[in-house]
Amino acid sequence: MEKRELVIVGAGPAGLTAAIYARRAGLDVLLLEKGVVGGQITLTADVDNWPGLRRISGGELAVSIRKHAEEFGPEFRESEVSKIESRNGAKVVLTSKGEIEAEAVIVASGATFRKLGVPGEVEFSGRGVSFCAVCDGPFFKDVPVAVVGGGNTAVEEADYLTRFASKVYIIHRRDSFRADKAAIQRALSNPKVEVLWNCVVQEIKGSDMVEGVVVKDLKAESSWELPVAGVFVFVGLIPSSEAVKGLVEMKDGWIVTNEAMETSAEGVFAAGDVRHKYLRQAVTAAGDGATAAMAAYAYISQQLYWQKLLFERDHVVALFYSAIDEPQVKLAANVEQWSAENKKEAILVDAYKNAKIKERLGIDELPVIIVLENGKVKEMRPVKTLEDVSSLF
Repeated sequence: MEKRELVIVGAGPAGLTAAIYARRAGLDVLLLEKGVVGGQITLTADVDNWPGLRRISGGELAVSIRKHAEEFGPEFRESEVSKIESRNGAKVVLTSKGEIEAEAVIVASGATFRKLGVPGEVEFSGRGVSFCAVCDGPFFKDVPVAVVGGGNTAVEEADYLTRFASKVYIIHRRDSFRADKAAIQRALSNPKVEVLWNCVVQEIKGSDMVEGVVVKDLKAESSWELPVAGVFVFVGLIPSSEAVKGLVEMKDGWIVTNEAMETSAEGVFAAGDVRHKYLRQAVTAAGDGATAAMAAYAYISQQLYWQKLLFERDHVVALFYSAIDEPQVKLAANVEQWSAENKKEAILVDAYKNAKIKERLGIDELPVIIVLENGKVKEMRPVKTLEDVSSLF
């Protein structure tokens, strides 16, 4: 099986930034991406909130970040990840091209666009129904189109579509937008934009191509057909987290992490839009990626430290305990003091923080004293008192 230090799943702003920071730290980095490098940002027409750049297209920004990452030499590989598992303490990434064992994994797989789930949406996908204004906008020159949604993406893409369409209807189920004020002002000041407040799409209709949508006014409880040649759907995101389902803690499919981007699974980190977080933007994804990379570096360095300390020496006596159990913490403190006073080396290992080593050694209960010789277990004994430990010296 192929073995790598760090595997990054996803090559959007989070994954690419993580690759930059991890390579700068000297890690061996493999970056896996099943689609276009750059992630969802490649579908954005204009980015005007990336620090240092007043305005740039999403595609240009993605290319720029990738070129920056390439300068540090991570390996890019086009491959789809189906699952990430923990086997005997090791992280195993299952891909369309084989299995990879990693010291640490950063999940930066992002999110995908949510669908409306109305009749005609699937049937006319690619024939008038789109989830990408940048990709498909030029095909709707001088014809009316509808944008469904009320967040930043919907409002920004509606403004972008006015470059091509004769009219842009924004269909929003509420009476106010959830987008940034600047984006709202830009869209509402455009004479080509008309907002249909408190309305939803009930059906998308047409023959070979989209010809209209059935719109329902939620307040008046009346419906009518709006003639449009295209429907652009921007109603939210779905986390691309299936690969770690059952492995890490999630909330509504979003991966839960702490501020160091650590998930509930040791050695597995998450960054970017796939995280359970307040704001999903390219700049916050990049920040997540930097944090995750440095946290992964610290984790991998710690694993190498324990490898040398425990498994690459002739004779080792180690006490494994849990730092969240008060009696065990007290025992560890007593052992540490006794070792110093008697000039006996007893290595203390917090098994709560180092679950990989605990699993590797087959430890079922704590606290336990283990004698290792040349990396192999010679003796393993549960302990309760200082006398139980000292008797092994």
